[in-house]
Amino acid sequence: MLLCAPTGRAAKRMAEATGMEAKTIHRLLEVDPIGGGFRRNDGNCLDCNVLVVDEASMIDVLLMQALLKATPDDAALLIVGDIDQLPSVGPGQALADIIGSGAAPVVHLTEVFRQADASRIIVNAHRINQGLMPDLAAPAGDSDFYFIPADDPERAASRIVELAKTRIPKRFGLNPIRDVQVLCPMNRGRVGARSLNIELQAALNPAGERKVERFGWTFAPGDKVMQIENDYDKEVYNGDIGYIGDVDPETGELTVSFDGRTVTYGFGELDVLVPAYAATIHKSQGSEYPAVIIPVLTQHYPMLQRNLLYTGVTRGKGLVVLVGQKKAVAIAVRNASSRRRWSKLAEWLRLGALRSSSSSTPVRRV
Repeated sequence: MLLCAPTGRAAKRMAEATGMEAKTIHRLLEVDPIGGGFRRNDGNCLDCNVLVVDEASMIDVLLMQALLKATPDDAALLIVGDIDQLPSVGPGQALADIIGSGAAPVVHLTEVFRQADASRIIVNAHRINQGLMPDLAAPAGDSDFYFIPADDPERAASRIVELAKTRIPKRFGLNPIRDVQVLCPMNRGRVGARSLNIELQAALNPAGERKVERFGWTFAPGDKVMQIENDYDKEVYNGDIGYIGDVDPETGELTVSFDGRTVTYGFGELDVLVPAYAATIHKSQGSEYPAVIIPVLTQHYPMLQRNLLYTGVTRGKGLVVLVGQKKAVAIAVRNASSRRRWSKLAEWLRLGALRSSSSSTPVRRV
């Protein structure tokens, strides 16, 4: 049996949940970083009788095609994913088309295991997914879901910093850097990931003398950073989060710990790293965090979509805090008209299934 997922974080979660090794799809297919393409293909299939693929909503049609080509014809294939989350960054909607084609058996999970049944995260995630407003009222007692009103971006930004630095760590006993993640609808704007990263970095890990400034960012020991490109030589992948161990101006290098594995970067390579105190919701797919803070304001209007809000809320394992305007939340919940993706995949799968069934030997009735 082989296990894989599109991102390193998702593969790590698979390994933790199963106790088995899990790889990114690119590692599993043995990507060739120099020549391009994959060493595993229909002429050099994977050695397995069962292949399990997680977070499949993130897989575009090209990567799905490469994966299926490398899957042995006699192997069982189990695809796991949530089509209500954001679609893949690349072309197509492979998971949605496979499900919609009716060509493969589909099981819909209705019981949630990530949080308790009474979790307000789960209740509100279901409401958002159904096009209903989440319950934004202040809870009577302790809760795992809160809404903090902020009528303008300035107030929202200051409240987000206060929540991450003081209120959440004090109330829930969480580490402000490692356990609290701010997830934004977009990069730009006063409450976008870039601006909030600068403020959160200054509040949570102010740089001392041992630092380096490159590509518009400051990097210092203790900083939380994210890899934003796949690096197959270093075995670090887009979306992986790590923590800077040291910055050495003499050697022109810094070290980052990714899940306990130390990776060295030259100062000239730092264009692939960004601070990760705040990140976009798109970058968070395949990940989960103990606590999530999500700014939701009308400033984010171009990105206020139901699947974006749903994806952000479901990233929180133990705590979700929305900060912003009820009007903006309502806009996101109502907006299910994210850009439609035109694909022939579902139709081709249906036709293939029909041809397969019609060409099979008919059963003779006795």
